Amino acid sequence: MSRRLALVTGASAGIGAAFARLLAAQGYDLVLSARRVERLGALAGELRERHGVEAFVAPADLADPAGARRLLEQVAALGRPVDVLINNAGVGLPGAYGQTRWADQQAFLQLMVVAPCELAHKLLPGMVERRYGRIVNVASVAGLMPGAAGHTLYAASKSLLIRFSESLHLEAAAHGVHVSALCPGFTYTEFHDVNGTRAQTSAATPKWLWLQADRVVADGWRAVEANRAVCVPSLPYKLICAAARLIPDPLALAIMRTQGRRFRQL
Repeated sequence: MSRRLALVTGASAGIGAAFARLLAAQGYDLVLSARRVERLGALAGELRERHGVEAFVAPADLADPAGARRLLEQVAALGRPVDVLINNAGVGLPGAYGQTRWADQQAFLQLMVVAPCELAHKLLPGMVERRYGRIVNVASVAGLMPGAAGHTLYAASKSLLIRFSESLHLEAAAHGVHVSALCPGFTYTEFHDVNGTRAQTSAATPKWLWLQADRVVADGWRAVEANRAVCVPSLPYKLICAAARLIPDPLALAIMRTQGRRFRQL
């Protein structure tokens, strides 16, 4: 096939589905991965009909330690190299850390940290060899902010993903491979519905801070094409992140102590 192939995780809805639609519109064939097979099938059919591309469904549970390997085996069976990797799969795990089950936290780390790093590690050598590749790690502005109580590992996992992206960006740039961390703020997706925080988060967040998934994805794709290591969509979030870097740590933690509980469950 003359068309390049993109692998999108967490493609069944939200930012992942928006990335799939954008890439299909640009002529990429797609491998769509998530747990909800029916949704993936519907999206694959839509992309084939609308854009005339190939769209393959590769169901995977990346919270399973074997999930990334099984996904890569499905991709390898296609006999085609992956040119674009969108690491988007993710969840939130509400609650105070000591009151959650370790098995849930372990699965969370597998999904949010280990799986995206493993997929990038396995696919990067081929990209380097072909001297073309794009890797977008979907992180969050939470990874650029001070920690807050509740959802205890979420910001930490996103911070790791950002630093990982920055380092990989520096390593890969000379080989034609672009790597970016996409750091959106609150975005209209199913994320908050899945973890049960929709009502709390919506009530606490002004409407002007909510982003549309299509805009987030368009900004993120422009950033990786331009080979920018970190992308924070929208001016308000850029200003918030800049202010967070300037505020002394004790003051920043004091602010998170009083304001963070508005958005996170304990």
